[in-house]
Amino acid sequence: MYKLWNTLNELKSCKIVELSHSLNNASPYWAGIPEGSVELSKTVFDWGNPMLECLIQTFKFPGQFGTHIDFPGHFIKGAALSEEYGAANGMFPLCVVDVSEKVKQDPCYAVSVEDIKEYEAKYGNIPDGAFVALRTDWYKNWPDMEKLSGTAEDGSENFPGWSLPALKYIYEERNAGANGHEALDTDASKEAAKAEDLACERYVLSKGKLQIEVLCNLDQVAPAGAILFAAWPRIEGATGLPVRVWAITE
Repeated sequence: MYKLWNTLNELKSCKIVELSHSLNNASPYWAGIPEGSVELSKTVFDWGNPMLECLIQTFKFPGQFGTHIDFPGHFIKGAALSEEYGAANGMFPLCVVDVSEKVKQDPCYAVSVEDIKEYEAKYGNIPDGAFVALRTDWYKNWPDMEKLSGTAEDGSENFPGWSLPALKYIYEERNAGANGHEALDTDASKEAAKAEDLACERYVLSKGKLQIEVLCNLDQVAPAGAILFAAWPRIEGATGLPVRVWAITE
C-alpha cells in the first residue's frame, strides 16, 4: 500500500552487514592522542538515587576513535566540519575494491589505478556519488594495535591503503562521493613515508569529500550493488566522529 514500507520489507530481506567495530575502554586509538582521552560508559547517576530510579552514563572519546568518519576540517584549516553534513550525506552506492590477495604478499600494498580499472572491467564504472571501500582484510587485526600498525622490529609501521593516483582516479575521473578503508590511515604506510605526510588523506579532505576509516567485514559485502549507510552523533564543530556503518547487500 505504501511504497516506502514495501521498499523497507525488500531491504530487510537482504543481507545486512555491520561495517563498524564495537568499542570499549580498551579499544585502540592513534598514539598521538593523549592517554586518558577515552572513558566510555562512566556512571554519573546510579540506581538507587532518590531523585529518580535510573542509570545515566557519560562518554569521552576522540573524534578519530574506532570506525570513524573524517570531515574536511580535520586536515584542511577552515574547511567544513560536522555541522555541514546532514542525514542525506550518509547514504551511498557501495563499491568494494578487493586487494586482499595482494596484501598477503605485501602488507604495505597501495591500491593502484590499474586495480580500480580491473574492478570496473568486472563490475562496471564506479557510479557518481559512490562510496569506494578498499578491502584488504586488515580489519582482522583489530583490536591489536601492534598488528593494526604493522609495527616492525625497527619501529616502522607497515599497513596497506590508498595511493594518490588511485584516489585521484575515483574522484576526478569517476566523481565518487566518499572513500573508506580498514586500516588506521588512508595512506598505505610506504606512501606516507615517501611523502613524509598523509598526502592521500590530505587530498581527500581538500576535495571536500568524506572518508570512513577502520571499517570491518568488507569481505561479507558484494563487490557491487550494495548500499552503505553511515550515522554519527549530531555534534557541531567536530573534525571526526565515531560512526555506525552498515551495508545492505544482495
